[in-house]
Amino acid sequence: MTALFALATSLLWGLADFGGGLLTRRTPALTVVVVSQAIAAVVLGVIVVFTGAWSETGDQLWFAAAAGVVGPIALICFYKALALGPMGVVSPLGTVGVAVPVGVGLFLGERPGLTQVAGIAVAVLGMVLAGGPQLRGAPVQRQAILLTLVAAFGFGTVFALIAEASTTTTGLFLALFVQRVVNVGAGGLALYASSRRGVAALPEGGFPWRSLPALGFVGLADVAANGTYVVAAHHGPVTVAAVLASLYPVVTALAARGILRERLRAVQAAGAGLALVGTLLLATG
Repeated sequence: MTALFALATSLLWGLADFGGGLLTRRTPALTVVVVSQAIAAVVLGVIVVFTGAWSETGDQLWFAAAAGVVGPIALICFYKALALGPMGVVSPLGTVGVAVPVGVGLFLGERPGLTQVAGIAVAVLGMVLAGGPQLRGAPVQRQAILLTLVAAFGFGTVFALIAEASTTTTGLFLALFVQRVVNVGAGGLALYASSRRGVAALPEGGFPWRSLPALGFVGLADVAANGTYVVAAHHGPVTVAAVLASLYPVVTALAARGILRERLRAVQAAGAGLALVGTLLLATG
């Protein structure tokens, strides 16, 4: 159960990242984040009303609110790091955030077996290689590394926080709704601040209405990924769920290969293979 839902999380996050990456080629990244999350918040709001999830209100929602604040900050840092580049360093370095939920699991007393430890090591190495690490060439700015590390640990913190935000299915809907509302609020403030500094919030042709379905897909896929991760974390070791859920860079790379016909570098193909081996070790351990 844990492996199944964690791998579903990787699939959903990988496709959401792929879709978001395509959208940011034409629309500012912050606008993509705010609009996609707003669509998800509306859908979740309807679900909350019809399922009566409001009855699950409690102190645990503070974890969801905190995740909603940390998430946009991590995304902004990640996008800025990608802009500074090189992407071949920033992308794989962004996976180190998996150390946060794994560390939380170990702190709470989880002790993975030898096979699972080997699976974690192999899977993490596969994640890094699948990002296509740039081992030589363009110099890396210190600011890019710092921003990437902040983003990575921000993403890992969201993993840990959202897993604590609910214990029931209806409570999960409410927690995800709260997280998205806070996401939109924090992202909206950042978008307003950047607009005040003269940064364009929309492409030259105005709001991309034709991209609305794609924006909705990105937002809803992200929500679904959060939901499947919570289920995975509640049904098995967090150390296993977090690593398997963090395989999304492999999905993004494979989607680019299959849809955009981008060629995988040898190191990326090797990373995808190692990620698969690590997944098998984790699932059977």
